[in-house]
Amino acid sequence: MRAYLSVFKLRLNLGMQYRTAAVAGCATQFFWGFLIIMVFEAFYSHASGTPPISLKQLISYVWLQQAFLAFIMLWFRDNELFQLITSGNIAYELCRPSGLYGLWFAKLLAQRLSSAILRSLPILAVALFLPEPYRMPLPHDWLAFLLFGAALLIGLLMIVSLSMLMYISVFVTLSPSGSLLMFGVLGEFLAGMIIPVPLMPDWLQQIVYVLPFRWTADFPFRVYSGHIPLQEAVAGIGIQLLWLMGLLWLGKSAMTKVLRKVVVQGG
Repeated sequence: MRAYLSVFKLRLNLGMQYRTAAVAGCATQFFWGFLIIMVFEAFYSHASGTPPISLKQLISYVWLQQAFLAFIMLWFRDNELFQLITSGNIAYELCRPSGLYGLWFAKLLAQRLSSAILRSLPILAVALFLPEPYRMPLPHDWLAFLLFGAALLIGLLMIVSLSMLMYISVFVTLSPSGSLLMFGVLGEFLAGMIIPVPLMPDWLQQIVYVLPFRWTADFPFRVYSGHIPLQEAVAGIGIQLLWLMGLLWLGKSAMTKVLRKVVVQGG
């Protein structure tokens, strides 16, 4: 466990050095945030019926999505891990006196956390004081905010667990781009990052609700906005924990299985 914590601290400190990249990322995410809100504002102004989620709730959804993008995007990747697998240098990793799954999990967790720390606070600080209709409203009560924080952190652990499955798949496919496209595109859509889940057709929502992706982004954001009631939010956090345990077990089992079949040639 000490080795995992050391890797986590080193990667967290390393990630905190990229301040210029964080400033550029904030500017990009502000641009996309304004653009998405303007599109939804036009959509809502011409809606013939009552939308399943209010515009205010949707604005919170958009700004939280932009602020915590590093927490929730599946296409966030570590090219070093891809290189280790495809080049055969994974042999050096296997010589370490600690579990490979835990080391990689700690590394990926620290990378996402450091990126989110640098970008989320400036975006949220500005979004809370923007003029209407772009201003992000505060949560309707403190309990919703606490539940949002818990759901967001569990969602972060879930997204790292899902990312680990992507890296593990490269042991089989030897195609980082293929695995990244498959996990990134599909996961991003099912998490509600392209179209918010409440705006999806009913038949598609039924599919989304039985998969783990929505628990990483859609669920915590809707808890913050008040679209998901508090009692339902508490039950949802329990479901998140069950998914997290299942994904960790699946990832560790898959890692053990692929490492038994690893063949490293050359030297």
